[in-house]
Amino acid sequence: MFKRLLPLALAAVMATTAGCEFQVGDVGTQPSNVPTMQPGPNTGAPNAGGPPPENGQPAPGAQLSDADVTKEINDAIQVIDTYWSTHWPELFTGTYNPPRVVGAYKADDPARPTCGGQPAEAFNAFYCIPEDYVAWDFQLMRDGYAKGDAWIYLVIAHEWAHAVQNRLQTSLVAEANELQADCLAGAVLWGASQVDRTLKWEDGDTTEISTALSSFGDDLPWTDPSAHGDAVERVTAFGQGRTKGVRGCLAQS
Repeated sequence: MFKRLLPLALAAVMATTAGCEFQVGDVGTQPSNVPTMQPGPNTGAPNAGGPPPENGQPAPGAQLSDADVTKEINDAIQVIDTYWSTHWPELFTGTYNPPRVVGAYKADDPARPTCGGQPAEAFNAFYCIPEDYVAWDFQLMRDGYAKGDAWIYLVIAHEWAHAVQNRLQTSLVAEANELQADCLAGAVLWGASQVDRTLKWEDGDTTEISTALSSFGDDLPWTDPSAHGDAVERVTAFGQGRTKGVRGCLAQS
């Protein structure tokens, strides 16, 4: 069932799923001078408005436009959805149906999405179980992208993983579903890069993702150790997905 989105301190940025909280760190601590993810040559981007910034993100000091962030979000959605639609028949029975993408909202918009009757809150990204959709605060994505575009891919891949969990047999869903979502995110992003070639993974992207995952843990009062794991466990889970693939993330793999 839907669990309420928790308010955040200004120092911490969290992306929240229905039924769990995914903390993605303090954007102020992420490195800004590392290479970043870029869509590969086979990836189209809906609503693409001109060429992407050099190295996939604005140069230091460059003005960041909403169009840049929107394009990166659209690219990430397509890469992640393409991975799941392509590989689902190899992994699971039945037909793959993606979650609905509500996408970006503004925290001060009275018409922002609700889940279980509760309005989405600032600096959150979440998968809404009862209504089967993913959504995120645009400012969360904008602030993260200013520090590195791997941020956007990580957040969307993680939330999409929660939608996948909701489609699996319960025996395949780990009790620590947050760590499993981190693992699935690693499997998808690395698989898209190394197998599908729809995503370019550059050296600095590993640093960006590790920094984001390491910026949080269960040492905060609102986290649940039985579901989330600490920072080391989160990084380890993402790495497990990267090395072992989707099957390595399943409860009965």
